[in-house]
Parts: sequence; structure tokens; C-alpha cells
Amino acid sequence: MSSPLYVALDTPDLARAKSIAARVRNHVGGIKLGLEFFMANGRAGVREMADVGLPIFLDLKFHDIPNTVAKAVQALRGLEPAILTVHAAGGRAMMEDAKAAAPEGTKVVAVTMLTSLDASDLASIGVGSDPHDQVVRLAELARESGIDGIVCSGEEVAAARKVWRDGFFVVPGVRPANGSAGDQKRVVTPRAALDAGASILVVGRPITLAEDPDMAARAIEATL
Repeated sequence: MSSPLYVALDTPDLARAKSIAARVRNHVGGIKLGLEFFMANGRAGVREMADVGLPIFLDLKFHDIPNTVAKAVQALRGLEPAILTVHAAGGRAMMEDAKAAAPEGTKVVAVTMLTSLDASDLASIGVGSDPHDQVVRLAELARESGIDGIVCSGEEVAAARKVWRDGFFVVPGVRPANGSAGDQKRVVTPRAALDAGASILVVGRPITLAEDPDMAARAIEATL
């Protein structure tokens, strides 16, 4: 079985992304490419990263009217990412259309609540519920829409799995026990996230900014 660890290559620099991916490829299960990578390198950059030979998690977090999101997902055909993200807050119809437009082998997962937000941030945008309740509500909506799973923090993944037993759960904001939280507010260790029900773990800076990314990836994998 491949490792549940995906490394987030959040850089616009294609050469740097390829270099890190090449170094850690034997100790991770896939690579996550986000907005800054895609805006700088586009489809051609994603294709180059696919040459590393690892599954690609394309984290573009689509959030628009259903028709626009469906067409955007269709526009990615040919890249065949293993995982693709949309925002659960886009609603049921948007998630349904994203799944219908995605390639057959692509898992569509919905971002429930960014791990950079906490309860006070939710209140500031008019969402009265606490992060836990909000994530569970959106997990249920995502399940009903027929997509494959959700993105949530390690603090909520156990509760989300209770309402969606066979869902696919992506947990970002994962930090080793001795790691810095950075701009993340709801963080857990890789082992705790896996024990709580995560399907895959997304780790960025603790690997990509390490002096030896390969050793950092190996150290995290060893805790799993």
C-alpha cells in the first residue's frame, strides 16, 4: 500500500518543485500542487510534475456557480489528477456538477473549512456555528452530493467519519510533534490525524523547508 503522506509543493518555482519531489518520491504517496504552482506553471507544469511518477493532488479549490465549476473541471481533462478540490460552501449542485465533470479516476473532495480559520473567523463572516459543527454539516452535504470526500482538519476528521463511514478524508495542516504551526490554527500530528480517520495527510513546510526534505519525509513516515 502506498504511503498516506502527500507532500504539498506550494511554490511557483517548477525547478524547485521537481527537485523536492525527486528527493522525497520514495517516502511519500503523492504530491499536492496548489494555486501558486498552477498560476505560474499551468497545465504544462502539472504534466512535468506527473513525470516524477507520483499521484497528483490538484488543489485549486474551485468555488463558483455550478456551470462554471463544471467547465473548469472539464478543462483539466487530459491531466487526470488523482484528487481535485472544490469548496463545499459552493453548495450541493456545484459539487454534483464538479463530480459529473471530473475524469472517472479522479476523486473530487470538498474543502469544508480552511485550517487557517477558527471560530472567531467564522463569526466574522456571519457563520454562527463553531468549526466542529460547520465541518460536520458540510461533510453531510458533500456526502449527499455524491462526491468522494472532504478536506478537514485533524480536529474534526473523527466526527466527520462518523457521519460518512466510507468517505475519503484529506487532512492538511498536519505538523510533526516538534513542528511550528506557521499560519495554521487547527493542527494535529500526522499519527493523530491517521488514528482519527484521515485517508491521506498533506504536509508542506515541515518537509519542503527542511534542510534534508528526504530525511524529514522519512521521519514523518516512520511515525505512521
